[in-house]
Amino acid sequence: MPRRTTNSPAEKRVPLSRERVLSGALAVADAEGVDSLTMRLLADHLGVKPMALYHHVANKNEIIDGIVDLVFSEIELPSISGEWRPEMKRRACSARQVLRRHPWSIALLQSRTHPGPSTLRHHNAVIGALRGAGFSVAMTAHAYALLDSFIYGFALSEASLPINGPETVAEVAESMMLQYLAKDYPHLSEFSTEHILKPGYDFGQEFEFGLELVLDGLTRSLASTR
Repeated sequence: MPRRTTNSPAEKRVPLSRERVLSGALAVADAEGVDSLTMRLLADHLGVKPMALYHHVANKNEIIDGIVDLVFSEIELPSISGEWRPEMKRRACSARQVLRRHPWSIALLQSRTHPGPSTLRHHNAVIGALRGAGFSVAMTAHAYALLDSFIYGFALSEASLPINGPETVAEVAESMMLQYLAKDYPHLSEFSTEHILKPGYDFGQEFEFGLELVLDGLTRSLASTR
């Protein structure tokens, strides 16, 4: 739980604002998970009375909309005038890093019905970059859906795995292997010992491999329509 620290007199006089409320809510969601975010917990984090929050936000739902928009604001926008493939790759890699910082947001980025300005700028930039590359409106829809399905799906897998970086692979994989006999599951055993348990294995490396395949497919589709 994010604890309120002792503030200097100057810091204590910083007035409450919508920006400060949303920034605090983002910190609470990152530390506790979005399901644990309540008006009382947020007020405690900010060092104010719960009722003070309602001068800046109507309810928790508005807070969720606001912090989702903050997450979108952290993702690098593709340049509409740039080469579409490197721009889509840059945006995808940035999105993955942002979702690693805010894993609670993965399920929410596509669910909000009151998008904020950063969300709208993000969608406009992605669509503009694809349209500028020559994708038709229909193909832009296909490309955007495909890219986001891969990005969000990978981010969800990465956040759900018990493995957290290369240094944890051996410990987790070996403990899992103790639960089964190699002779009963030979392919699983081979895959684990010949790949997962190799020094330096990092599940995160699979992201760029998969992303390149997605971009290769979109490149072929664009060429065929031309």
